[in-house]
Amino acid sequence: MILPVVAYGDPVLKKMGKEITKDYPNLKELIANMYETMNGAFGVGLAAPQIGLPIRLFIVDASPFADDEEVLGKEEADFLKSFKHTFINPVIVEESGDEWAFNEGCLSIPDVREDVFRQPNIKVEYVDEDFKKQTMELDGLAARVFQHEYDHIEGVLFTDHLSPLKRRLIKGKLTNISKGKINVDYRMKFPLMKKKR
Repeated sequence: MILPVVAYGDPVLKKMGKEITKDYPNLKELIANMYETMNGAFGVGLAAPQIGLPIRLFIVDASPFADDEEVLGKEEADFLKSFKHTFINPVIVEESGDEWAFNEGCLSIPDVREDVFRQPNIKVEYVDEDFKKQTMELDGLAARVFQHEYDHIEGVLFTDHLSPLKRRLIKGKLTNISKGKINVDYRMKFPLMKKKR
């Protein structure tokens, strides 16, 4: 089932997510719905807060990036093709390398894209859908997609990484998004949208 994506301005996007246990209600169904929602919106990641749940869960499928082999190089493109995972209660254990900029967007903040600086190498721990503990080392775009989604479960949006000046420049756009004054081709829930009488 495709769920509505929560738009910028909703308090759930600023909440620190809570860890979940394997008996979280309808977890398998929730994860399946999240994949359907993400794919329906042509996203490469979706965190539970983006569908209104302040829990430490997100999914990624970076395969759409793999089409750009010329930019990425064959090895990274091949890795991204199969970089499709569910991350439950993830933790970033280590971050390293010189920060690099990449133009990021977000399903909760449609039509806004800005350069965000992040470290290129990370080591992460999480549990998978079967609640088996996993460790993973990521770099490049895979690390970036993970960090972007991880921010969501920490109550952080990519716009929070921007300079105060950049944030002022996009303030009007962000206000319009929260009011639903935007055209999107996927279901969304807008926190400040006026109810139709």
